[in-house]
Amino acid sequence: MIKKVLGGLLGLGVLIGFSLFVYLYANNKLSVWYNKGYQPVQPLPFSHKQHAGDYKIDCKYCHTSVAVSRHSSVPSLNICMNCHQVVATGSKFIQTLQDHYFNDKPVLWEKVHLLPDFVKFNHAAHVRAGKQCQTCHGPVEKMEEVYQYSDLSMGWCVNCHRRPPDSYLDECVVGEKNQIAATNRCQSDQPQQAPINCATCHY
Repeated sequence: MIKKVLGGLLGLGVLIGFSLFVYLYANNKLSVWYNKGYQPVQPLPFSHKQHAGDYKIDCKYCHTSVAVSRHSSVPSLNICMNCHQVVATGSKFIQTLQDHYFNDKPVLWEKVHLLPDFVKFNHAAHVRAGKQCQTCHGPVEKMEEVYQYSDLSMGWCVNCHRRPPDSYLDECVVGEKNQIAATNRCQSDQPQQAPINCATCHY
């Protein structure tokens, strides 16, 4: 009798767990497991909205290696001090920044976008392909504090790689007499944006 009750409870638990998984998957709630929305507390406040949004500072001015390296570098203090030797010098946060700079102490920024070690994302390749920072990082120019906007899961990346290049379909049907037939042909023929073989990201 006890075995039957325990077996029934175990079965019920498995059923509830599976149902919960299906519900979360179907409603796209599993992305929380990929750190979507992650926003660590930084040692100093930095407003991307002010710098990239209001003042229109190009991302590559601060993240200098993004177009030439796998990694998008954290700005070095000398880049900050290009402006902040004279700009907002009365701010206590800028004074802390200056103290770090003049005393050769790094600011220990917290990493926001976390990928497993076996994922080799190459920033330079994406920048060379014409991708905007916002494609992956979201509207950074509107963020007071940066957070992980996209889930950056394998499925999310692969779906982007599978999409055809921007405007491919429009360019493909230009000049065709039978627009419907041309659209169908172009859709069946459309190239991928990027390769989806394992070695693309796992090398």
